[in-house]
Amino acid sequence: MFTGIIQAIGQIKTKDTHDKGAVFSFASDELDFSNVAIGDSIAVNGVCLTAVEISDNSFKADLSQETLDCSIFGDLSVDDTVNLEKSLRLNQGIDGHLVSGHVDGQGEVVGKTIEGKSTRFQISTPKNLVKYIARKGSITMNGVSLTVNNIDANVFDVNIVPHTLTATTLGRLGVGSQVNLEVDIIARHLEQLLNNNKSQ
Repeated sequence: MFTGIIQAIGQIKTKDTHDKGAVFSFASDELDFSNVAIGDSIAVNGVCLTAVEISDNSFKADLSQETLDCSIFGDLSVDDTVNLEKSLRLNQGIDGHLVSGHVDGQGEVVGKTIEGKSTRFQISTPKNLVKYIARKGSITMNGVSLTVNNIDANVFDVNIVPHTLTATTLGRLGVGSQVNLEVDIIARHLEQLLNNNKSQ
């Protein structure tokens, strides 16, 4: 599990594709790898990946074809920047919200406007995810925990403060950028419970 509070910005160091997926390596001088072991989970742009090799400032992970298809990783290249977060420890507080690291779909930035010191992004989302997105609810975008300001049809708004813009890769997004989206896990569980009650 993760919190959606980004710990560092990293960079894609290598990308080796094959017929059943790809192997990526990610480097970051900002992330503390001292307590990361092989087999540990690290969220990269909101996708939970397992570290299979670790060095002083980088790690390598295998990505399945399913992950490439469901996320923006298929379109990312060497030197592209990514958001990094190590998995949640039991003694940590939760400053964002509970994030599983399982991307639900891809969104697209369709609007970006400056409002005071903050920036408002409008994100077009797949129609099958709309029912999980609520005004003032939580959503994860490229691994970042955000609050939904408003939703109209299949477009939702998020207002991002300057610190988040500089501490993550979100400030580098422009109109047309694709993003990984994970809806609130609680909303998904509630749907499952309600569906089970209806079937019974």
